Amino acid sequence: VQLQASGGGLVQPGGSLRLSCVASERIYRFRAMGWFRQAPGKERELVASITGTGRTNYADSVKGRFTIDRDNAENTVDLQMNSLKPEDTAVYYCNAAIASQRLPWGQGTLVTVSS
Repeated sequence: VQLQASGGGLVQPGGSLRLSCVASERIYRFRAMGWFRQAPGKERELVASITGTGRTNYADSVKGRFTIDRDNAENTVDLQMNSLKPEDTAVYYCNAAIASQRLPWGQGTLVTVSS
C-alpha cells in the first residue's frame, strides 16, 4: 500500500488548510489511520487518529482546531486544520496509527505557518 499526502502550503497564523491522504489500496483493514507531523529537529508525533468506526483522538496541542475524517470507499483520510499556529509548522504524514500495521513513510506534505 502506498500513501500519498497532499494539501500543504504556506498559510498565515489563524488560517486553515485541509490535508488529504490517498491510499493505493483499501484502508478499511487498518484498525486506525493517523496523521503525524515532524517539525525540524523534533521527533515525529501522532496528532490525530481515526478508527474504522469513526472514533477520533487528538493530541492536546491540536484538540479543538484539527479534525480528522476518513472515507473507506474512497480510501482517503483527511485532516482539516483551523486556527493554525506557527508551532504547527512541520511535514505532515499519514499512516496507520497502530505501529504493528505501519507502512513505509511517504514524502509527506509541508505545512508552513508564518506571517
